[in-house]
Amino acid sequence: MSKNILDYETVDLDEQDNSVVIIDQTKLPGRIEIVRLYTAQEIWDAIYLLKVRGAPAIGVAAAFGIYVLARQMEEETEGDYDAFYERFAQQKDYLNSARPTAVNLSWALNRMDRVCQKAHEEEKSMEQILELLEKEAKRIKEEDIQVCQSIGEYGLSLVKPGDGILTHCNAGQLATCKYGTATAPIYLGQERGYGFRVFADETRPLLQGARLTAFELHSAGVDVTLICDNMSAMVMKKGWVNAVFVGCDRVAANGDVANKIGTSVVAAVAKRYGVPFYVCAPTSTIDLATPTGEEICIEERPPEEVTEMWYREPMAPEGVKVFNPAFDVTDHELITAIVTEHGIARAPFTESLKKLLALS
Repeated sequence: MSKNILDYETVDLDEQDNSVVIIDQTKLPGRIEIVRLYTAQEIWDAIYLLKVRGAPAIGVAAAFGIYVLARQMEEETEGDYDAFYERFAQQKDYLNSARPTAVNLSWALNRMDRVCQKAHEEEKSMEQILELLEKEAKRIKEEDIQVCQSIGEYGLSLVKPGDGILTHCNAGQLATCKYGTATAPIYLGQERGYGFRVFADETRPLLQGARLTAFELHSAGVDVTLICDNMSAMVMKKGWVNAVFVGCDRVAANGDVANKIGTSVVAAVAKRYGVPFYVCAPTSTIDLATPTGEEICIEERPPEEVTEMWYREPMAPEGVKVFNPAFDVTDHELITAIVTEHGIARAPFTESLKKLLALS
């Protein structure tokens, strides 16, 4: 088995086995374990437990997942569309409840829903409906790869060879289907000999930066240095960072963004030291129906992720209160630009985001 994590598909569909195939990211970097998902519970658990994570990858997993379930439902309902669609809608809502903050989850599921309803309106057979659902799920994955490459090209225009880049959490290939969002400029630069020096925040409490970003960048031969979250100010003050690239899970209409907890701290520090702060976001994460970051629902995770998940013994006193939000909201005033597959949005974001969405 290859030891290079980039040799594996983050999310895939096994048509013969009718299953969703993922890398179990909770096992990384110690072990590369491929998992097959067959049931709604397994797919929901994989998303909630972060076996598959990252907004784009979650969307692809959900699209493949609802297709896999649709195949099962068609057999169970014996071609009765009304019974089939009732179960389809139930399973769609169930999968959508796994992670409330990442808009790509609902975005992908709604795309699959629209395909299903339109096919029925056009009086397609059940087998044709399933074929259309499969094509749409595969299209969502193919689009993700193209989107990430385009984000990479736009992001690469913002930096120069030899620059130092800091990133937070994992918005890399493991969070998408290829290239990543925040890491796309890094990977394209690596292919073209830019020689970037990358600093990866460890990203407490789930350590996606340490376990995933550092792992995949190191596997790709990138000059990457792992730092604790509270070291970002020091490396910026020393002048080692020329730009910050982060991903995001949702962009509000005014340009506020929700991303992994700690992102807003990095943005504030970057503002203090005059380092440009770039958010890499596919237009599928832009939610014009959410006016500001105040309206974004922030998922709260179990306290055990903070107190004992990565320790042989609990590292906090028993019974202590724990606040464990999965995301925070970075104010648009701290953001230099939002890099999308259709171009770069700058302030005022209320106008620039609308223009970019019109191109999608």
